[in-house]
This record gives sequence, structure tokens and C-alpha cells, in this order.
Amino acid sequence: MPKKKKAVKAAVPENAKAAKPKAKKSAKSKAKKATKPKAAKALKPKAKKAAKAKKETKLKGAPKGIEPSVEEKAEILSSEVIFEGPLFRVLRDRLVEPGGNENVRDVIRHNGSVVILAIDNTKSKKDPWIVIERQYRHAAGRYLWELPAGKLDAGEEALAGAQRELEEETGYHAKKWKPLVEYYASPGFLGESMMVFVAEGLVAGDAHPEGDEQIEFRLVKLSEVLKLIEKGAILDGKTLTSVLLYARKNAGKHGK
Repeated sequence: MPKKKKAVKAAVPENAKAAKPKAKKSAKSKAKKATKPKAAKALKPKAKKAAKAKKETKLKGAPKGIEPSVEEKAEILSSEVIFEGPLFRVLRDRLVEPGGNENVRDVIRHNGSVVILAIDNTKSKKDPWIVIERQYRHAAGRYLWELPAGKLDAGEEALAGAQRELEEETGYHAKKWKPLVEYYASPGFLGESMMVFVAEGLVAGDAHPEGDEQIEFRLVKLSEVLKLIEKGAILDGKTLTSVLLYARKNAGKHGK
């Protein structure tokens, strides 16, 4: 009896149940020798290979769209200064672009700017205090809340400029500096790049802004700044870019 039970359970074909024990045994051996190994060899490896190939395709395809941009120079055929002021100059360039197209472009040339995300994380690394400023911006026709920032002097290093601007506008010195991101605010016509630094270990001092600057500044928690962004109360691009990127990195480092 035990032998019969074992044969019935292991049998694969349905008609094996009606056959004699010997037939069951032969059906079992045939199924093992012919049916199962063939299915295993033919179907399973193919499925694994296809899945692997699909995965490799995704991995190969993903980086192509997110590779860092490579600097390429256009061939300048002629360049004319059509305006020059104390902060920037406007050039009219006739050029052949890397893609081969010949165009005329009006470009604002600028020494570049620095942005300072100055934070006090002595009480909370998860939700630090951030230095933000309020000042009137004529181009926008309104007061804006912003991070401290400023234009680089000719030949000035970005870090030195960031340290200078933070002290001038807020009076703060920082013990620790690290770059966060560099970006172009409006590369369609503006050649200004903006380098953002995170400044930590703040030490208070006396501010001495330039004569044309009237700046009010305060420390606000990161969580409160994010709420202001969600409400549309902060419209300044450098502040949106810097705070949102920092918040994302900080959440990954210290948890949400």
C-alpha cells in the first residue's frame, strides 16, 4: 500500500490514476525522463535570460539622460558690446554653434554669483535654522525672501566671494563650508552661473551691507521655509533651488 500511495502522488499525467501500478511507475519514469527535464531546460533558462536582458537594458538606458553636461565651445564669428554697466555687459555674438547652426545671440555676460545656505544645526540637524533675507527687488517689483547671495568680483574665487557676501549682508562667519550645487538661472540669454555653498558653525558679527542694500534678515526653521515654499510665499529661484535640494539631501541623511 505505501508504494501505491507514493506512485499516485508523484504521477503527473491524469490518466496515470486509471492505470495499473506498473503503468503508473512507467508513466512516472517517462515523465521524469522526458517531460520535466525538457520543460525545465527549455522554459526556465529562457525566462531568466529575458529578464536579465531587460534589466540590463534599463541600466544601460538610464544614465544617458542624466549624464553631466559637457562644455562645448561655439565658433565666434564676431562679437559686439551693445551695452555695458557696472554689473554686467550685453554682447551681440554671431556664431556657429556645436550643432552646426549659424546664429546671432544677445548674451548678458556676468562674473558669476554665489549663494549661501547658512544654517544653524546645533539644536537640530533634522530641522536646522536657516538665515534668510528680505529685500526689495526692483526687477520683480516687490519684496522677496531670499538666501544671502552676491556677485563675484573679477577674478575672485567662489568660496572667498561667498564668505565675503555672508559677512557683509548678515555679519555671520561660518566655520565649515561645502559646495551644494552650481546652476545657470536663465541660460537662454544670461551667462551667469550661481554657485551655492552650505555654511555651518555660524558665529554672529556685525553686518555692513553696501550703500544701495537695505536688508532685513532672520533665522527660520527649515520646516517653516518649506511651508512658505509650498504656499508660494517664496518666489526667488536661487532660494527654491538651494533649499529644496538641501532638504532632500538632509532628509536622506538624518531621516524624514
